[in-house]
Amino acid sequence: MTDHYTYRVTWSPEDGEYAGLCAEFPSLSWLAATAEEAFSGIRALVHEVLADMHANAETPPAPLADRAYSGKFLVRVPPETHRALVLQAAEEGVSLNRLVSARLAD
Repeated sequence: MTDHYTYRVTWSPEDGEYAGLCAEFPSLSWLAATAEEAFSGIRALVHEVLADMHANAETPPAPLADRAYSGKFLVRVPPETHRALVLQAAEEGVSLNRLVSARLAD
């Protein structure tokens, strides 16, 4: 079973332990005393869930790393923000797309 899922370990002040998380399975977590144990624990838990899903003929979520992205997404902003961005792009001599892309990259 290939594991391309997105894992993260963070400190949980509420629990006083490290929490292992998986972006594709937001309802799962694993608490442990060390970051390494949290990482190993969440990976093992995801593998258990994947085995269970496979046994029940369920389709697991596609790993974020394996998904194709078009590079396009729609963002709704207030008209005033749209106007201000268009003005700024015009003043800088760039397209609105280039201005927003640069800001998001920062």
